[in-house]
Amino acid sequence: MSGELRFEARLAVGDLDGAAARDQEERGYGGTFTRETNGDPFLPLAAAAVTTRRIELGTAVAIAFARSPMTLAYTAHQLQAMTGGRFVLGVGTQVRAHVERRFAMPWGAPVARMRDHLDALRAIWGSWRTGEPLAHRGPYYSHTLMTPAFRPPPHAHPDPPVLLAAVGPAMTDLAATAADGLLTHPVADAGYLRTVTVPAVEAALSRCGRSRDAFRLAGSVLVATGRDDRELGAATAALRARIAFYGSTPAYRPVFAHHGWGDLADRLHALSVARDPGRWDAMAALVPDAVVRTIGVVAEPAALVGAVTERYAGVLDRVCLASADGAHVIDEVVAAAANPGPR
Repeated sequence: MSGELRFEARLAVGDLDGAAARDQEERGYGGTFTRETNGDPFLPLAAAAVTTRRIELGTAVAIAFARSPMTLAYTAHQLQAMTGGRFVLGVGTQVRAHVERRFAMPWGAPVARMRDHLDALRAIWGSWRTGEPLAHRGPYYSHTLMTPAFRPPPHAHPDPPVLLAAVGPAMTDLAATAADGLLTHPVADAGYLRTVTVPAVEAALSRCGRSRDAFRLAGSVLVATGRDDRELGAATAALRARIAFYGSTPAYRPVFAHHGWGDLADRLHALSVARDPGRWDAMAALVPDAVVRTIGVVAEPAALVGAVTERYAGVLDRVCLASADGAHVIDEVVAAAANPGPR
């Protein structure tokens, strides 16, 4: 880890012509990443592969449990070929409700299932690379058939790095022992990362004899900014609502509890399942300024990059600034202040 904090861009799933990625590359960003929200995260990257030459392209994240390891292996292999070795595969589990009710896929023992998913992915790539028979037999996934007709064309690049999204200790340990990097969740602020996540990663890497320099710690940072009081107020209100939404999810309660806000997380969760049409506004109203400014970074445009750097340098290697409002302002200030030109 060099200590330098690298800023990366966000590529919307609707950017299907490659123009946005080309613009981000020209602005000096070193990487741009999609999220699996309201569309396929891989299609924009295929378009961006054609319009860019240097910038790293990846997912942060694609939902692993929405796909079999074989499906994911094919997609990642092709994107690695299309990008000339610039693809980064970021994966995450999502939560049970989305996996079962949105994707109609099985759920259970997410850490053990993810370990098997990663092992299967490596086994498939290894079989393609070496020509050895495919023989992965795990507790959740079994891949034992790979005939020549279904083996994809080889390329000259290594397997893409795999980054795993993690918040809790077990998934964090898995990332440090079985992945090439860890993607932090936006709700995991610098204080939580510094005192909980980073020490756990370093302990796991040491246990496995892995180098910290070869392991990537990256994540999204929630921010609010604006060029005047109206814009800053709207961005802060959007940030408050985003934190309330995340706080209502039991998987992220450990972050709130770490700061002594466990009761707030419980109240947010109770409201989120109450089916009251006004619950989302009521949830946001529960989040005090101290929580907003601890989890998020609120700053005027000229001070935003410096404020994020002060908090996260030495904690993360790479950050992507996330805002529910004012994204255009963020892109302008980050490109100008943090990425002075192509590199």
